[in-house]
Parts: sequence; structure tokens; C-alpha cells
Amino acid sequence: MNDMNDAHGTDDPTVLRLDEFLAHPPARVWQALTDPGLLARWFMPGDFRLAVGHRYTMAGMAMPGTGFSGTVQAEVLAFEPERMLRLGWRDADPASPAAADWTITWTLEPEGRGTRLFLTHEGFDPGSELQRRARSIMDGGWRHLLTDRLATVL
Repeated sequence: MNDMNDAHGTDDPTVLRLDEFLAHPPARVWQALTDPGLLARWFMPGDFRLAVGHRYTMAGMAMPGTGFSGTVQAEVLAFEPERMLRLGWRDADPASPAAADWTITWTLEPEGRGTRLFLTHEGFDPGSELQRRARSIMDGGWRHLLTDRLATVL
């Protein structure tokens, strides 16, 4: 996996960009990103449904050091089957001190017999210590999810 910040010549503290080659066709990777049962196995359980405007929650682990309550309120913002999925993310707790309001975009590109999966996580507030901490933790967290958990489910 490569940190795409360096590849794009930016070091934007508001964005995390990662990519991972997966030795599976885009249809299989897409299924892992959009099937609620598979999402629960590698990511977080929730009531995901592939429909623009669908709002759902995902249950994760609270991270007091970042102000994260442990529950994400998400919304499907856009998608192109087997190519792109864009989600809005907020902490489900309106009193969360981190005030997370992020956009997560997954982009799939066929590469040989597999898929190049790009992740763009936007909306970090570099003026917030909690969000800077969240960005740092999520950088490692996304890497672990992609290289270990998603790859295992696939």
C-alpha cells in the first residue's frame, strides 16, 4: 500500500489518501464494500444499503482520545457500481468534541487480474487537536483494515 499524499505531491492535513492492490476482480471488491454481511466481517456492523441518500449507523469502538463516541452516522452520497462509493460520516453523538464531518470515497480500478482500491478520507480539521489525532490513528487503522481484514474477507 502506498500513501498517496506523497504520490500526488501534497501533504494535505485535511485528507488521507491510501491505495491497495487486491488480487480480486472489481466485482468481488465491490461486494466486500457494499454487502452488509461482508462489511460487518472486515469493517463495522451496520444497516448499510446501496442507495443514494440512505442513512445508517455503524457500531465501532469508542476512542476517547479522539473524541469519537464509537458510533458512526453515515450516508450514501454517490456510487457507480464496481467503480466508486462515496459516504458521508459523522459521529452519531451530536455532543462529540471532535465534530467529525468527513467524506469517505472508495475508487476501484481494474489492474491486471485484480483491483487497485483507492481510499480518500476528507474533511479533517487541522486546527483541531482531536481531529489531528484522529487522522493519525485512522491512517494506521485504514492500512490495517485494507491489508489485513479486507484482504482476509476477499
